Amino acid sequence: MVTPISSSRRRLVAGSALVVAALLGTAACGGGDKDDNGGGGGKPGAAGFNAAVSKVASASDKKGGELKFIGTQDADSWDPQRGYYGFMWNFARYYTRQLISFKGEPGAASTELVPDMATDAGQVSPDGKTYTFKLKPGLKWEDGKPVTSKDLKYGIERIWAQDVISGGPIYLQQVLDPKGEYKGPYKDTTPDKLGLKAIETPDDQTIIFKLPKANGDFLQMLAMPSATPVRADLDTKAKYGLKPASMGPYKWQEYTPNKSITLVRNENWDKATDTIRKALPDKITVKLQSNSDDMDNRLIEGEYDLDINATGVGQAARAKVLQQHKDNVDNPQTGFIRYAVFPQTVKPLDNIECRKALIYAADSKSLQTARGGPQAGGDIATNMLPPAIKGSDPKADPYGKLSGKPDEVKAKEALKKCGQPNGFKTTIAVRNNKPIEIATAESLQQALGKVGIQADIDQYDGAQSSGIIGSPKVVKDKGYGIIIMGWGADFPSGQGFLQPLVDGRFILQSGNNNFSQLNDPAINKLFDQALAETDPSKAGDLYKQINTKVTEAAVYLPFTHEKNIVWRGSRLTNVYTADAYNGRYDYAALGVVK
Repeated sequence: MVTPISSSRRRLVAGSALVVAALLGTAACGGGDKDDNGGGGGKPGAAGFNAAVSKVASASDKKGGELKFIGTQDADSWDPQRGYYGFMWNFARYYTRQLISFKGEPGAASTELVPDMATDAGQVSPDGKTYTFKLKPGLKWEDGKPVTSKDLKYGIERIWAQDVISGGPIYLQQVLDPKGEYKGPYKDTTPDKLGLKAIETPDDQTIIFKLPKANGDFLQMLAMPSATPVRADLDTKAKYGLKPASMGPYKWQEYTPNKSITLVRNENWDKATDTIRKALPDKITVKLQSNSDDMDNRLIEGEYDLDINATGVGQAARAKVLQQHKDNVDNPQTGFIRYAVFPQTVKPLDNIECRKALIYAADSKSLQTARGGPQAGGDIATNMLPPAIKGSDPKADPYGKLSGKPDEVKAKEALKKCGQPNGFKTTIAVRNNKPIEIATAESLQQALGKVGIQADIDQYDGAQSSGIIGSPKVVKDKGYGIIIMGWGADFPSGQGFLQPLVDGRFILQSGNNNFSQLNDPAINKLFDQALAETDPSKAGDLYKQINTKVTEAAVYLPFTHEKNIVWRGSRLTNVYTADAYNGRYDYAALGVVK
């Protein structure tokens, strides 16, 4: 899952991170008590430190008022088929619906899939290839016309129009049409225009999916915004994201890109058909601006309720927040792992022992501090599956990184084994608009230098990531032996997190995410077995095996299971973090005190 780039947070350096880490430690001990020396005070009505982490803070069913978001980053697109930012997926639930969706509950319970537009979770054939759904009666578009199975099929078919509305996830395209035979709705020249053969709509209430191969995560894919209905007569193609048609509780009233959004109630949404969305506010607004420090100050002053981007309070405001307003602070895990990855095409990182030398030499405590400490940065990570994914094992630590110390003895032993006893030279690639990543690269550079590995830092244009680190040719030509990056699950399973990173069949010549270019037939085969497994626990066991093999390949150096310091406005009600949305608040549940 893609995270937005916040270009204005440029002040974080390793030294200041030490100060912030110390403040965070103090705040955590206080727990938000109003009379402790940490200054927990907060604003009137604030629920307390971590009050909304995997539990409900300020529960209420009262309707009315205006929910006020603010942010520094607009969505990549508000078109459900092409948006890929995590906050967009969360916000899109105000105006989109899918056959099934995630349960509206805190924490891990949120990852349970429940019927949304469908009457049930679908009827699945014994071979796991055919899924049949019936739509609930009474589903309507914002203009009052009924939502039909054909609208749903057409919306999904738009994913195939990558030349017009590119940018969103393509899992459904890969699963339903692995050979790429369908050309998309805009190029469908068949007389009857029946569209994608893998989807059938025998009547307006029935939709049938026929998969060439079984995939145990197919329901997860149907819960993504890319599986949202779109009515053909309302489709404005590349401009659809400027005013998407709604079948959810809110509709678009105003949108000025990079400036503001206003949603108002959709009078044709029927609560009786929707058990997931509370739809409490009368109006939802978003203010977009570029100055993140000013945004944090406006949140603290109560001018706005929460940051739509959910990237956490910036370094400049953290001390004030933690000393004076920690009752308004939550510190959730985001579901992201921040890491270094080692492309095997760049010498001498084609040698596994040279890669192991990097891992052993790294100072995990210093890296954690560079990222902001245990709470602003996150917990030390030791492998490549986040805790919320079935098959994860946070205690699996084969390289001893939980000690928080480098192992220079083992690093030097690995250097001898790879034929580089005196060390070697390589380059760390890091985005120039991510100060926290630059601080991380500097920490790694210092630790590697102690065992003779000279790592130069190359700051590339973060806006051009897909054509730079996403190009295996460019990576090799530039000698990028180490790439600093991070990743969050597209959906909460090993497929949704690991497959784009380590399945050799996902190596692309542009827009690549398998930066290590790992292409292990044994791992690829395990993915095939896991995808065909309909039992999540059994699939989790297979993803655990994959994770073990990835660790043994020594192509990743995980830094942290990321955590953010998130501002929670005192007016907010029904606030809780949801694992299904990478530890963000469940936007569809929120209300406000008028």
